[in-house]
Amino acid sequence: MELRHLSDLRKLLENKPVRRLALAAAQDPQSLVAVLKAGQDGFIIPVLIGSSNEISQISEECGYDLAGYTVIDEKNVDEATRIAVQMVSSGDADFLMKGKVGTSTLLKHVLNKEYGLRTGNLLSHFALFEVETYHKLISVTDVAMNISPSLQDKISIVNNAVGCLNRLGIMLPKVAVLGAVEMVNESMQATMDAALLSKMNQRDQIQNCIIDGPLAFDNAISLESAIHKGIKSEVSGDTDLLLMPDIEVGNVLYKSMVFFARAKVASVILGAKVPIVLTSRSDSEQAKYDSIILAAASS
Repeated sequence: MELRHLSDLRKLLENKPVRRLALAAAQDPQSLVAVLKAGQDGFIIPVLIGSSNEISQISEECGYDLAGYTVIDEKNVDEATRIAVQMVSSGDADFLMKGKVGTSTLLKHVLNKEYGLRTGNLLSHFALFEVETYHKLISVTDVAMNISPSLQDKISIVNNAVGCLNRLGIMLPKVAVLGAVEMVNESMQATMDAALLSKMNQRDQIQNCIIDGPLAFDNAISLESAIHKGIKSEVSGDTDLLLMPDIEVGNVLYKSMVFFARAKVASVILGAKVPIVLTSRSDSEQAKYDSIILAAASS
């Protein structure tokens, strides 16, 4: 199944058990409303951990009924986050979402050795975009977690993203490893890493995908551009995943796509035992909703 729209993710949930989402510090209006809407639509079962008075007030103001949902009253944000993570770790919830809590606090509990969600894998950010000018959904990694990933980090980031795409039904995703140019240049580490990743993929050291690089952004997403530059690639013009050279490039591309291209986006953190919905404060309520659906579909 080729995914063309973020709404297509909902079809992937039709034959799956309904997942339970633990919202840590649930008294965040945008996050709470997105969770309650997804619950009302039947895609998840919300488990709300936080200040019950604030949760009730927000829900009532936005027209949602909490009847039938689990609400755990814990006004202390750090403790509410611990409870949410522990519930996922113990199987009382299926995946996790960040509410009105700082990212560092959430990750502190996620990485806790006793009750956290660590697997030994690198945590990485994965964003799935619906762009009007592209013929299918396209994903981008990593734009929020790893600042200047090494080659080994990039291998982990690719494996995380490819695993997610495989779970979404894209069994052999095409991965473009981005650089400023499409030729290997020893002065540009991104191009060196890209060439190594491509060769590792050819030798089955990185599996379940097709990797090519280095590719500049234009010839990664445009076959016409690749042909114009004389590039022969299975990936050009049909890319499923763009691997960023570093967080600055990734962050600028992410926000450019959202604010300039008006792209729709869903994003999660991968590499833990379950997907984690950890969206930007500037992300819309719809982006948070779609991120919940993405996490449920890929868990």
